[in-house]
Amino acid sequence: MREERQFVAGLYARLDELRAEAETAVRGSLAPAGNGRQARVERDVAVIERSATLTALNAADSGLCFGRLDFAPESEGEPGATHHIGRMGIRRDDAERSPLLVDWRAAVARPFYLATGHTPMGLRRRRHLTTKGRTVTALHDEILDLGDPTRTGHEDPTGDAVLLAALNGARTGRMSDIVQTIQAEQDRVIRAPHRGVLVVEGGPGTGKTAVALHRAAYLLYAHREQLARRAVLIVGPNPAFLSYIGDVLPSLGETGVLLATPAELFPGVTATAADTPGAAAVKGSAAMADALAAAVRDRQTVPDTVTEIDHEQWTLSLERAVAEDARHHARATGLPHNLARAHFGRHVLDALTGQLADRVGREPYEAIAEELGEEIPEGNVLTPADIEQLGREIAGNPDVVAAIDALWPELTPQRLLTDFLQEPVHLPDADAASIRRAPGIGWTAADVPLLDEAAELLGEDDHAARAAAAREYEERVAYAKGVLDVSYGSRTYEFEDLDDEDSEVLGAHDLIDAERFAERHEEDDHRSAAARAAADRTWAFGHIIVDEAQELSAMTWRLLMRRCPTRSMTLVGDPAQVGDAAGCDSWKQILDPYVGDRYEHTRLGVNYRTPAEIMDLAARVMREADPAFEPPSSVRSTGVEPWVRRSTPDELPRTVAEAVAAAGGAGRTAVVAPADLLPALARELPGASCGAHPDLTAPVVLLAPRQAKGLEFDTVVVAEPDRIRSGSPRGLNDLYVALTRATQSLGLVHTGGWQVTPAAATPSPAAAASD
Repeated sequence: MREERQFVAGLYARLDELRAEAETAVRGSLAPAGNGRQARVERDVAVIERSATLTALNAADSGLCFGRLDFAPESEGEPGATHHIGRMGIRRDDAERSPLLVDWRAAVARPFYLATGHTPMGLRRRRHLTTKGRTVTALHDEILDLGDPTRTGHEDPTGDAVLLAALNGARTGRMSDIVQTIQAEQDRVIRAPHRGVLVVEGGPGTGKTAVALHRAAYLLYAHREQLARRAVLIVGPNPAFLSYIGDVLPSLGETGVLLATPAELFPGVTATAADTPGAAAVKGSAAMADALAAAVRDRQTVPDTVTEIDHEQWTLSLERAVAEDARHHARATGLPHNLARAHFGRHVLDALTGQLADRVGREPYEAIAEELGEEIPEGNVLTPADIEQLGREIAGNPDVVAAIDALWPELTPQRLLTDFLQEPVHLPDADAASIRRAPGIGWTAADVPLLDEAAELLGEDDHAARAAAAREYEERVAYAKGVLDVSYGSRTYEFEDLDDEDSEVLGAHDLIDAERFAERHEEDDHRSAAARAAADRTWAFGHIIVDEAQELSAMTWRLLMRRCPTRSMTLVGDPAQVGDAAGCDSWKQILDPYVGDRYEHTRLGVNYRTPAEIMDLAARVMREADPAFEPPSSVRSTGVEPWVRRSTPDELPRTVAEAVAAAGGAGRTAVVAPADLLPALARELPGASCGAHPDLTAPVVLLAPRQAKGLEFDTVVVAEPDRIRSGSPRGLNDLYVALTRATQSLGLVHTGGWQVTPAAATPSPAAAASD
């Protein structure tokens, strides 16, 4: 213990040195840059890189070192290698820059997670260090070489002490990393190759979320250059879940990751409204892609009759055949609607220009020839330049522009979807009725993938924006030239020899030209890749991790696949927990349209969170629908059976409040209940946190079943379980989720209808009569 404390103290001293160096480097990078744009860019990049280093050093302070590996000697008489394992790699300040602390993601650290007595991987001892602040408080040694003469007798005979301590510890309302207790099956997933799609399936408590987050940290370590540039996206089911996991990656020194819910994946749109389950299911179905594509084609129209357009003294005729031909050519380009619009307009303008040219270039001369009794001349007397000028005049005619807009309007995703939902088309009548709504209600989470689909179908015609940018640049160059001209006119000379132009003092005009001077006023975007990705709908991520992947609709999968053309993805979930009406029941259903069967599938089968007593009850519930259902096996038992209490409807909120008060103790308590019951429960539990963004660090939290996904609490009270089960077509899965959130104790309060009871029900903590 004394030796480890001395080592860790020296380790923190080295960390403090590195932090001071990083702070100095950041301050130095913020110093004024040189005159050139390149110098400013280099300065800004240096600030970002050195600030990221400083952030990582600060994040690693807590629990910096947590393990040590003692390897067997390679030859007799020589000492074996020893490596301390921690959150980040740290080197000594010596000529060789020798390792002082090995990053947990490095290859040499892998035996810390995989070595066993049967396969020791060269280890003779594995040591776990428990620290509080900067002090080592406990050691747990595992001997992998049973013949090791250095055994002290204090070794952990099972090797599970650190893991069990972590599992039995009180929850804080924030997920903590598992870097110290990663198990072998989890390590294999974390370090799996990142090419292609990896599916990680696991029941409640198997640690699949933690594995996904540590996989993100590992990939950023192993493929830093590529993924730091393209960023990693982590998609979670709801804001509460993202708040719950928000500290994990920073604690591992990784901040360049974008966390988002599916409802946040269309920049500029905030989902403030809610759909009925039926409407969400319709909006999430793959059929919506075809319906929206057909709706876009409906906006590419042709006139029923001839459209007459006045142009000066002439009347032009836009005939149906001309519009049909223009539409055919525009669609043949294969471009999105707004980009193809230019081709449609060009064909219409060409037809109208030809029509006007024929009249301007022939009709006056025909009249003169007829009046003089001469032969009517052949062809058009206008030159190509004359016809080009006529085309420009027609293109500027407001009536012509209006006619093109009416036949092929420029659309935004918001406008297209608003019109579509007001009167849904190309859908069965029942589906159309379920999603029909008036404008102005607000966007829902299920609308976001539809907006993204609409944006893909429409495209964005940025010709005007690029032309405006070019004009702005030209104006800056012209202004810069004027400034330099003034500088040249105001040049000065050395006083000793005013007549000698060679003695001229150098001015700005001697050092820089107008173009470079103008560039100095451009704003460079040096945001992180994650920040830029959050604002860019077309961003292609280097890797995407999706938690609770079974909940995503077919339309959401279309959105995510567009965000990751390389299909480098990790999908984490459990089909037995799908609750969303638009969710998918199998990985085949999700992935067939995109990668077929070309994906890796692995399953986590050990439940670390949920005690066996609680898992037994949850399995009984699920076997109502599937008698063959088998839950993941729990690694621990608390000896505390779930309790059940019956109440009247009027007394239910008070009964729940009494049960929460009786549970007491350290840690966090969650009450999971049907959404419509939460206001009444909140009145009886005034200190509880609830709402769309609950504070999970509060002692008591009120949650709807869907909000509880992925979360864990010391104690859980489930109110009206039968109403949760019957509340939606997938209500049984919602109840399964609610029942498996507890790490210590579970209680149920109901008003009748609860049919499943534990094998040995016990009285509630409130000492009330149980069923």
